[in-house]
This record gives sequence, C-alpha cells and structure tokens, in this order.
Amino acid sequence: MIVRTTAEGATMETEPPNRRRVLLGAGVGMAALALAPACATATPTAPAAPPRDTFRVPAQPRPAPPERPFTGYTYEWLTADPAAVGASVAPQPPLPNLVDPQQMPPVDEPVDEPMVPVFDRAIQLTGAYWHAGWPEAVPGTYLRAEVARRLVGVAAELPEPFGLAVLDGWRSLALQRQIFHAAYQDPALPPGFVSEPSSDPRTPPPHPAGGAVDVTLTYQHRPLALGTLFDAFVPAAAAAAFEGIEGPVRELRRLLTHRMLAAGFVAYPAEWWHFEYGTRRWAALTGQRPRYAEAHAITT
Repeated sequence: MIVRTTAEGATMETEPPNRRRVLLGAGVGMAALALAPACATATPTAPAAPPRDTFRVPAQPRPAPPERPFTGYTYEWLTADPAAVGASVAPQPPLPNLVDPQQMPPVDEPVDEPMVPVFDRAIQLTGAYWHAGWPEAVPGTYLRAEVARRLVGVAAELPEPFGLAVLDGWRSLALQRQIFHAAYQDPALPPGFVSEPSSDPRTPPPHPAGGAVDVTLTYQHRPLALGTLFDAFVPAAAAAAFEGIEGPVRELRRLLTHRMLAAGFVAYPAEWWHFEYGTRRWAALTGQRPRYAEAHAITT
C-alpha cells in the first residue's frame, strides 16, 4: 500500500499498478477454477435414443389409389392360379389339426429385437398393400430379425423351382385399423379374419408387432394363389379347406404349411397365407412368452 499526500494536505491510499493487475488476474483465475470442475465433468448432449421398437423406412412417392373402394378389394394382379402355370408337387403329408387359441397371453416382457428389411434372392416382395394404394401402407417389407431369418431358411429348403413371395409383413397400427374397418363394413363377415387394432401395448395385433407374415409359394418366380386370392375372406381361405379335395392346391398348401411349421412358425387356421412367430398367438400355441410389442416406423 502507498500513502500519498494531496495538495490540500489530505492523505489517500492507493495500490501499486502492478499489484492491482496481479490481484485482478488472481480473481479471474479463481473464477476460472471455480468453473473448471463443472466444465470438466460436462459432456456433450447425446441425441435422444429412438423409442423402443422403432425403425426407419425410406420415403417414396405413393402409388395411385385403386379405382375401386377398399371394401372387398381383391388382388387378381398379384398371384396366378397354379393350374394356369403348371405348378404341382409330389403328394405331401396331411395337415395337422390346426387350432386357434381362445386365450392369448399379454406382452409383459418384450424382447429388444430389431426390425429388418426382408431380403433374399429366393423371396419375392410383392408389397401388396403399398401397390394397392392403401394410404397408411409403407414401401418395403419389414419383419423382426428372427422372423426374417426363419423365413429365409424356409425359402432355402423348398424344392426347385419353388420359392416364397411375401404378401405382407409388418404393418402399422393405422393400416391395421384401415383394413379392419374396410373388411367389417360387411356385416356378414365372421370375426377373426382381421385382428382388431388394439392400441393396448400389452395386446398388439400380430402384424404391427412384426411377428406375422402373409406368404405364398412361387413357381418359376410367379406368386401363386393357393385356392383363393390373398385377403379373400371366405371359407375356402381356411388352411385346411382343400384337405378333402385332391389336386395341386391341396399339395401346395400342405407344402407351404409344413415348411413354415417346421421353421417354428404357427399357422392361422382361417387364412392359408398367414403365419406367426413371437406373437401372442404363437406364445399361446407353443407355451412360451410372447416376444414382440408393437413396432413403429419412422419415415426418412
């Protein structure tokens, strides 16, 4: 400290300039030290993890909607009559007794399994709902990874020149709702052909969970209509409807069903094209826990 006398005789105390600079620097330094621990421990904000059971779907221009209403919509353009293309197979073992459970367990402990695009040279992807113009359909075909893996295994085991064609895999709950309401505008349609679009996370429909696949055989790369068209909600669509009728349809249905069952899928008795793995129906029929909750697509 320096004491100086003014012209009027008063005294005043001043700091030497150098010391003031030192003290000022020390103050800034202490402030920096006080902030240093917070800065040292702070980490960049990580992007929020996507919600469970979400996957990305690339955006594409939508096809034109069909000229007819969706109620009673059929898919003549999608498949061929086996007799018309000469598709036949050696006699196959009869179908087992296919039943549908009255009660299905809820999804209480879903597994963390990704949704994947289906891709295999022995599997055709028809994109039936997308090409038909359903507003809530998405491009591409997606299934749970284990479901897709098992489906590829089925295709690999089929005799030449047969393969598989996927008619539909995962669908959004919104599309499930559209199909359900379109189908049941017909008051005479029995329940069960289209699963109710439950929004309860413990009771997801099989397709929105990614564990259901609608599939048919191909013959020389041509998808086949095995006795009925896809989504023909009629008695002849039942998997065992042709068991008492000799001919290629019976044997082809048997071939498809036996190969899918052998791969761990379960069949839905009302629809020859519908099979499931990891779903509530699958759990009820196999005595296991259901694996899959509802999956959600993010369009990018």
